[in-house]
Amino acid sequence: MSARILLVDGVATNRIVLNVKLIAARYLVDSAAGIPEALTIVADTPPDLILMAVGGSDDESINFCRKVKSDTASADTPIIMIGTICDPAQRLAALRAGADDVICRPVHDQVLLARIRSLLRARDAAAELRMRDDTHRALGLGEPAAVFETPGRVAILGRSIGTARARAARLGALTPHRCSAGALDDRLGHAEDVADTRADVVLIDGTGMTPALLAETLPPLVSELRSRSGTRDVGQIAVLPDHTEDTAAILLDIGVNDVVAGPVSDHELALRVEAVMARKKQRERLRQSVRDGLRAAVTDPLTGLYNRRYAEPHLLRLARSCRDAGSDFAMMVLDIDHFKSINDAHGHGVGDRVLVMVAERLRRSVRAEDLVARIGGEEFLVAMPDTDPVEARAAAERLRTAICSRGFDLGQHRPVLSVTLSVGVAMAGQSAYLAADDPATGRTCIDAMFERADAALYRAKNSGRNMVNMALSAA
Repeated sequence: MSARILLVDGVATNRIVLNVKLIAARYLVDSAAGIPEALTIVADTPPDLILMAVGGSDDESINFCRKVKSDTASADTPIIMIGTICDPAQRLAALRAGADDVICRPVHDQVLLARIRSLLRARDAAAELRMRDDTHRALGLGEPAAVFETPGRVAILGRSIGTARARAARLGALTPHRCSAGALDDRLGHAEDVADTRADVVLIDGTGMTPALLAETLPPLVSELRSRSGTRDVGQIAVLPDHTEDTAAILLDIGVNDVVAGPVSDHELALRVEAVMARKKQRERLRQSVRDGLRAAVTDPLTGLYNRRYAEPHLLRLARSCRDAGSDFAMMVLDIDHFKSINDAHGHGVGDRVLVMVAERLRRSVRAEDLVARIGGEEFLVAMPDTDPVEARAAAERLRTAICSRGFDLGQHRPVLSVTLSVGVAMAGQSAYLAADDPATGRTCIDAMFERADAALYRAKNSGRNMVNMALSAA
């Protein structure tokens, strides 16, 4: 679906010209001749981006920007201001009000369109992460954590180490971030340097370089930074000299977050660094929140083991892997004997501590490639790839012994508690392998395997508990 852009300009001719260019670029365009009309459109039909023409003394547009950015419903909407607002103080005022970029006339069409694409990509990525985060919270899988911001790291790369250090010293005095310096003499080597310093933002200072040298040096460096796992999420800012519009457009399209051309004050550059740093930190928080939500969805909160939601698809993947390797795998269902009596005699708090300690002993008694999950109140599941029936029985006996060989010290002057475990073991069987590529049929076969292990568990229970029972072979 095409992005919707709100074009705000009091000059009808300008609106018509820009409208034609944006429609040719496949954007949906809403036009407003003034601030009141623009605010109405923002409230009724929220745009994906606002393109606003301003004059040299147009304080009303600055106030409009503040209003849009202060409203939670539109705070993430990118705003590009275009016009004669080229005085350093006015540019600073626009950026402080929340403008994402300030572009002076005459506007280079390719740079403007590249900037629009760059801002929309960033907005869409943040919106997708936020949607996943909101979904996890709606499911009760996570709560927003308090934000404790620490100073970030800014790597400044200049045409020489001297110019980079000078820029780093000036920016370091204007921001709380730690600034390091490097020279643009080793394009690809700098990707490793940035990863090693764990920079949050890299500022590529191309001032003083010829257009030909810029075109040769900067795009490969930007591409390399975006392609490496250690630097792909680093914020990037490029500072270019005048008359390098083609390079600016290329850099924006291949991943630079912000490009500023021509003379730029240190105060403006500090604001731009702060904006890119803030967006980078926000993306990190959202990604971490999504990771935490996913982890919570598949993890038992008491024991830290995986839960049934994770175990079921894992068993299907295990069946495929063992089939391809020509090996067998074992499934065990383990149950704490007389667990209700533990709860009745000592309370549920003690019962929870026993579950945690049993889980830890099981975790320590299996291989790294084995799965341990809690699938019920006092019931656990262990899946062991590349394991034949003899090895499976020996492993099950080892797990049983790990629980019963020594008591559980519950502290608080309580007596040491003896706990035992019953185990039912089933081997995969040919049917699980044949159905492994079909999720529906495969799950049915995995369920049948679980039922055989569960039946073996109950035979162990009925035979006196604290023992291992092997299931009958699968048909």
